[in-house]
Amino acid sequence: MKSKAVPIRVFFVLFVSLLLSGIAIWNFPVLTVAQSDVHDDVKRDTPGQVIKKGQSLHMDVDLALVNVTVTDPHDRLVTGLEPDNFRIFENNVEEEILFFSSEDVPISVGVIFDLSGSMVNKIGRAKEAALQFFKTANPQDEFFLVSFNERAEVMSTFTTSVEDLQSSLLSSSPKGRTALLDGIYLGLNEMRTARNAKRALLIISDGGDNHSRYNESDIKRVVREADTQLYSVGIFDPLVYRDRTPEELNGPTLLNEVTELTGGRSFEVANANELPDIATKIGAELRNQYILGYRPSNKSHDSRWRKIKIKLRPPKGLPPLSVYAKTGYYAPGL
Repeated sequence: MKSKAVPIRVFFVLFVSLLLSGIAIWNFPVLTVAQSDVHDDVKRDTPGQVIKKGQSLHMDVDLALVNVTVTDPHDRLVTGLEPDNFRIFENNVEEEILFFSSEDVPISVGVIFDLSGSMVNKIGRAKEAALQFFKTANPQDEFFLVSFNERAEVMSTFTTSVEDLQSSLLSSSPKGRTALLDGIYLGLNEMRTARNAKRALLIISDGGDNHSRYNESDIKRVVREADTQLYSVGIFDPLVYRDRTPEELNGPTLLNEVTELTGGRSFEVANANELPDIATKIGAELRNQYILGYRPSNKSHDSRWRKIKIKLRPPKGLPPLSVYAKTGYYAPGL
């Protein structure tokens, strides 16, 4: 199925409210580092912009924005890094970081929820995980809810009312087969109506697909075209998996691949009781990301895939750190 590419490069008027207050971490372990000197070999052609307390930043430029998560060896979020701690490359060419923020900005989030028959024994904890995730919301956030079994459907369009989402979710029951890919596709389509620049999908499922119209290639294509981070929580039972189809067995691999493309992450749990904590962890991660902005030196409108690589220049004394960011974007066409 052919669809029009949605370029990742951002052509819009961005309003980011930079509130110089602490970030809520929801009792989740976060490693905060102090400012430290770094080697002076980063591009510094453009003077930095000073953001005063309570001031909004208004930009109308051809700017590429990248959400970045940094963790330590214990998978704790690392906050407190500065612009000089980051280097960004597009197709192996280093770009100048023109915009940097570590503030908690409004997010548009879609939850893609598995209501197939195999979720019967896990549905209670899965619903609790989704509700726990909704509790991490800020007043300016918006959410929608997509469910899937034998077909995918929008249970709730974008809303700021967590109560409405809870009502829709609690009244649902699992049955039928698993159209996971259709659920992801529908979620990305619904995300086109989002009002916030920062966007994410959270997928809660217990396995691979066995009843979708769309295939893996379709999903990977639209994921690359959509400027949306994907996170997934997979509930995988190794013993049950013995009797599953190749498509179902490939579920964890597929979720890992699509989340990695977007800079999100895939979490696997063997015990449904772990679900609420993982959902809270993902909520905290979305609130503690860095946003890097640059104007690509390649001005060609050739619709080609541009690879993005983020490298860290951490302050002295820190252990090896891990970086999660989208792997690239499609340049706009003519």
